[in-house]
Formats: sequence, structure tokens, C-alpha cells
Amino acid sequence: MKNQVQLITYVDRLGGRRDGADLARLKRLLGAPGSPLQGVFGGVHLLPFFDAIDGADAGFDPIDHTRVDPRLGDWRDIKALTEDLDVMADVIVNHMSAESPQFLDYSEKGEASAYAGLFLTLDAVFPDGATERGLLAVYRPRPGLPLTYAALKNGERRILWTTFTAAQIDIAVRHPQGRAYLASILQTLAGNGIRMVRLDAVGYAIKKAGASCFMMPETFDFIAEFAAEARALGIEVLVEIHAYYQRQIEIARQVDWVYDFALPPLVLHAFNFHTASALKRWIAVRPTNALTVLDTHDGIGIIDIGADASDRAAHPGLVPPEELDALVERIHAASGGQSRQATGAAASNLDLYQVNCTFFDAMGRDETAYLLARAIQFFLPGVPQVYYVGLLAGHNDMDLLARSQVGRDINRHHYNEEEIARDCERPVVRRLIELIRLRNSHVAFAGSFHVEPSADDELQLRWQHGNEWAALRVNFSSLAHELSFSSADVGRETLAFS
Repeated sequence: MKNQVQLITYVDRLGGRRDGADLARLKRLLGAPGSPLQGVFGGVHLLPFFDAIDGADAGFDPIDHTRVDPRLGDWRDIKALTEDLDVMADVIVNHMSAESPQFLDYSEKGEASAYAGLFLTLDAVFPDGATERGLLAVYRPRPGLPLTYAALKNGERRILWTTFTAAQIDIAVRHPQGRAYLASILQTLAGNGIRMVRLDAVGYAIKKAGASCFMMPETFDFIAEFAAEARALGIEVLVEIHAYYQRQIEIARQVDWVYDFALPPLVLHAFNFHTASALKRWIAVRPTNALTVLDTHDGIGIIDIGADASDRAAHPGLVPPEELDALVERIHAASGGQSRQATGAAASNLDLYQVNCTFFDAMGRDETAYLLARAIQFFLPGVPQVYYVGLLAGHNDMDLLARSQVGRDINRHHYNEEEIARDCERPVVRRLIELIRLRNSHVAFAGSFHVEPSADDELQLRWQHGNEWAALRVNFSSLAHELSFSSADVGRETLAFS
């Protein structure tokens, strides 16, 4: 994977019209001469493009995980993208759609189905019967139990394991049928040029009676086995986990790549409380095999910098609980109350640990602060990713939220080509693109990283590679800043954000 900034995007929400050519249109947007985004990114994470992209969870409930939704294009279009860009795809490890051919066959035939062992039932996890204590031990990021009562088409009644929604049936990943299903996905992706995959919801993939069923030792064993299969096909693996920050550090030691999910709330904390203390503590211990993000297709994580829910006193968070609560309220205030309408129990949002808001609106649409947040992201060790709405400094989409009543849709706007062209002319977007190009091209970012001594309300970061260097200074009280770097032409250059 190239050490360059990557884009995170839905294929159909960045200039797409669902006419069977969206992938080809995306390729032109990112690579065609004259496009404002030509050559900006070294890679792209394509959010689920499988059949179908418009299920119960925006593509994270695939009916056919080995087929491109024909409204977007086909595998030839994916392969064409990989000619110029590192392309990442999702492997939805934990579950599949209740509308999948496999589940429909199981529903019709029951235990006589060839796929009878593919889907997890309550009995499969609790063969000796479930107790109240055993069920309450299960960790779930949403209210209620991860179980759905189902009347199969053949008349049988079963209790199915459904970690997320009733439309997403959990897979028995240890069963031979589960193994074969996941292996077929990997082989399809590898055969079409994909060289990096994100394991979606993998933390929930292994179930064990009486245990949390989340990031257990057995889960790590499964991840290691799956990653070995992927590497044998030339694919790197990214593990997507929202968890207590110490656990994220432990996870990073055992996998190829993790997300730095603590970074977004810590950056917001620094700007809101005018202190870099918590951010500096995190920088000192954070894993460097990380994809750095400020925004993704999900919300802004809170659990990632909070105390460990299992023992808050013994395992405190990166910020005190009262400041964490205040940060959430300040995000709501900065967004004019819009994020409150999309967070918590509002708008059918069941993710208890995330605030739904575009990052630009979470920062009160302060262009200087927003660009400095991106500069911090790009200066930290790891590979940066920028979400398509964040790339265009997007605002909360309240119309989409009102139509869908899905909280995360506030940050999942559908951009047409005219909007993209117009937004790329906004000064904040032009400066962000300039910053991305600097991060991609300057040789200093291949060198060594240092945090320079500074006052509590200031952060100073530096990269050095031989005689080449890049330095960033941010004061969170005044927003005074300087981004400077070595230049072969004039010796020293700067980028200004205000």
C-alpha cells in the first residue's frame, strides 16, 4: 500500500447516477485530465459496491458478496480502477442479507438445505441452553439482545443470531460452509485486483457461550487465520474495531492495520478545550500501523477515548468523563443542534457510542480549524484516509436524514457532478486538496517522526528525511499556526490556512 492519502467513498454518492456506469464515472473523476480530483489520491476505499447497495444497511448486508451491483458497473470496472489506485474493499465477515440466496434456501428447506450450517442460531452458540447471565454477558453496541425470532418458509421457527439488524443474519464463520463462503469472497476480490480489505464487524464474528462474544482470544485467532489466507492471495488486512483505547493498542500488535478511531474525538477535544494534553498522550502510545481518519461513513466515535465500560475506575479514558460528556454537547451546539437529531435514540440510530455529524459541521464550519485538523491527521504516522463528504467540507444532509430516518445518513450526502465541481472551487476544499498533494509528494513523510516540546495548548510535529523536512505548529487557544517544509526551489515554503 502506497504511503499516500486515500479516499473513502460510496461509488454512487460521489457523482453517481446509478445507470450502470458509476464506477467508470468515479475513475474519470479521480484520474481524468482536467478533473479537479485528478491524481489527488493514492488509493480509494470503495464502501460496499456489492449486490445490493441499497439494502437495510447501505450495502453492509450483501445479498451476493461476489457480485458488483450492476447499477454501478461490473468487475471489469473495479479492475480498471486498480490500474492507477490502491483499491480497498470490505469483507463483511459477520453477517449476510436475509435476502441472500443461501438464506432463502435455508428458509425453504431448513436442515435439509445445503446452507443449513452457514447461519448461526441460538442453539449453535448455546447448545446446553442459554441462561440470563450468559445472554447478558454478550456485548452489543445496540440496545437489546442480538437475537431475532424467525418463522422460516418451511414452517420451522428458529431464533437466529443477528448482531446488528434482523435483516443481517450472522454467519457461522467456523463452520466449513462459513469458511468456504468467506474464502470465495477473498478469491473473487484478489482475482479482480483488490490488494487490501477491511474486515467489517470482525470483532463480533466469534460467539462463545458465557462470554462477551466481542474481541475474545478466539476472535484474534480467527483474525490471524483469515489474515493469513488473505496474505496468501496478496491482500493486506485492516481490522475495524471501536473499543477502549488500550484494547486498540493490543489489537494493533496482532494485525496488519487498524483505524486510529481515537483521533477524531481527540482533535475535537483539543480545539474545544484549548489543550493538546490528551492528544499528546495518545500520540505517545498510539499504534503507527494505523489508517488515520477524522470521518468515515459511520459516526464520530466516543467509546474510543472513554473509560473501559467493564471497569471505569481501574481503566480510565484519555479524557475525563465530564469532559467527554461536554464534548458531545459542544458538537451538538457547533452543528446548530443538527447532530442531536441524528444521534442516540433519534432517527433510528442504534449506535450508542457515536455522534452522527459531518466533521466540518462538528467544528462549527470553522475553515481554519478544519484545515488544521486535517494537517494534524496527515502529520501523524500511518496512512491517511479522507471521507468523501469531508473532502468537500460537506454540511449535514438534513433532507436525507428526514427522508430515511437513519442517523448516519446525515453524513452520507449524494453529490451530483455539478455539486462536486462547485465545491472543489471553495477555498477550504482547494486548500485541503493542496495539503493532500503535499502529504503525498513530500519526501519528508518517508522519514522519522517527532513531537517537539511545546506548551499545553500547542502541538508541534515534525518529519525529517535526510535534509528534507516538514513541520506543523498549531496553537489551540488562538489558532495561530505554521505549516512549513523544505523546498528544492526556494529552500523553505509554507502553507497558510487563514
